[in-house]
Amino acid sequence: MAGAAHCSLQAKRLLLDPKFEGYKLSLEPLACYQLGLDAAEVKLRDDQYTLDHMHAFGMYNYLHLDCWYQDNVYYVDQFGRVMNLSVTLDTALQKPREVFRLPTDLTAYDNRLCASIHFSSSTWVTVSDGTGRLYLIKSGERGNSASEKWEIVFNEELGSPFIVVHSVSFVKSDTHSVAVLLLRVEKDELDTKGSGFHITLEWVTIAEMRKENDHRYEVFKRRVLQGKSVPHYAAIEPSGDGLMIVSYKPFKFMQDEDNKLEENDDEKATNEEKVVDPLYYWQQTEDDVTITVHIPQDITKDDIKVCFSPDGICVTLKDQPPLMEGKLYSSVDPESCTWIIGENKRCCISIL
Repeated sequence: MAGAAHCSLQAKRLLLDPKFEGYKLSLEPLACYQLGLDAAEVKLRDDQYTLDHMHAFGMYNYLHLDCWYQDNVYYVDQFGRVMNLSVTLDTALQKPREVFRLPTDLTAYDNRLCASIHFSSSTWVTVSDGTGRLYLIKSGERGNSASEKWEIVFNEELGSPFIVVHSVSFVKSDTHSVAVLLLRVEKDELDTKGSGFHITLEWVTIAEMRKENDHRYEVFKRRVLQGKSVPHYAAIEPSGDGLMIVSYKPFKFMQDEDNKLEENDDEKATNEEKVVDPLYYWQQTEDDVTITVHIPQDITKDDIKVCFSPDGICVTLKDQPPLMEGKLYSSVDPESCTWIIGENKRCCISIL
């Protein structure tokens, strides 16, 4: 059982159906293959003792699935080689083959994390060597040895060690960009009552800069968020315009004067980061959905109007436009839905 300590299962959300009624039991055995890999395992140090360190780094999965070519997984070995492993169902595992080698000598670093990989598109890859350096790689068509060639187009030191959580490749105004989300667990000197650490998510956008005949990729924008718990899920929207974070505790954007880019006044006005509290929170059980909406201090119960329909909800304050309005995923019983004013000016809505 010790050999399965780092195994994990991940749900494929596209296959989940909330209206699915049951399963059929099959007694057919599942194909199971076993192959010893020489992965570059990095163990937690004595100063990485919190639950957040364990969550972020201790339970890290060394195998990286290529979602664009789902018969291929990758790992980084102790020599810094990115190895590809092809899976052929009902046949066998292919022998690992080297597709890329990190220029960094990983054994020379005491303070490092596991190397991490994320596949931004079918031809672009982001790699962290675990020492604080980020690589943007053009891979060609992966899985096809004839056209696959991993080539570094960008690499830069971005501070303390991190792991790559997510990345996306996109094109806007004929400019190719790759947005990368980096995760760190950092010491927090101001936190004297908690764990003494905070979680940092750095959202880095790398864009192709065209200057005469010189085409190169450079960091276009860096934004930092901080929170107090490792997110259960964090990803960049496909367009590169926003983040999706599921976390026990909230994250907030941090202002960093050193990382501000020179922009003209019009760009600053349109791109300025505004930190706002979520419009509402919600939680769900098998029987009901509870929505918590924050309302202004000057609003009374008589000013609030909540309307339920079999397939929708509308929340209005005074004569203002709807604060929240939309169609629900499935039908509800409007007569059983209720709402109350709770503590700290919160409107609690229960939908059955």
